[in-house]
Amino acid sequence: MSSTEYQSDTLNGMTPEPAEARRIVVLISGSGSNLQALIDAQSHDRLSGEIVAVISNEPGAYGLKRAHEAGIEAVALPHREYDSREAYDGALIKVIERHEPDVIVLAGFMRILSPRFVQRFLGKMLNIHPSLLPAYQGLNTHARALADGVSHHGCSVHFVTEELDGGPVVLQAELNVTPDDTVETLKEKVHAREHLILPIAVDWFLQGRLQFSADGASMDGHPLPPYGMRLSHADAAEELDEDIEHS
Repeated sequence: MSSTEYQSDTLNGMTPEPAEARRIVVLISGSGSNLQALIDAQSHDRLSGEIVAVISNEPGAYGLKRAHEAGIEAVALPHREYDSREAYDGALIKVIERHEPDVIVLAGFMRILSPRFVQRFLGKMLNIHPSLLPAYQGLNTHARALADGVSHHGCSVHFVTEELDGGPVVLQAELNVTPDDTVETLKEKVHAREHLILPIAVDWFLQGRLQFSADGASMDGHPLPPYGMRLSHADAAEELDEDIEHS
């Protein structure tokens, strides 16, 4: 293996030294299934940090209950109590900064963030999105994919920038779309892949392996391609113990 092949760097030079637990803040709006994936990863020592707070713009979000049951501070910050997006984001910045996070994870946070917010935490925010970005930015990704008759769909973890769902992609997981698939079946399959790759990407970031710069995302010091790293359908299905022949 030559000195230019980064596998050797990964094996020999990238093991992080023990340090104080890195701090994670998770933003949610709904049920918090991706939050649960992060909680589960933390409980099995597969997350190089600690979730110190979960914040939701929806006070009735089930994800707040998940956080409370896991012994994590759960904060409801209803956006409807603020006169503008900028006012809400200003309050959200203050709540987040109290927890001094190393990374902020958007796990189903259904808010468009203001430029002020994005710039305050640029390079420290990861989002999970239900499509193979740059395809299908925005909402209703599964219906749009089916309408276009695509053969492949999936999900992406990416850094958050001012462009909606347009930040550098870190990691994707692919699935094959079958003739029998519906919006609901795609949603279920994509959710499973979201729960698989989000904790992995967050862990990479907390280890210092995954980094953001003006030139894009890099892994172990090597620039990532526009689609980041990608798990194929077969690889993701194997990790999830899916029946590959019928998926």
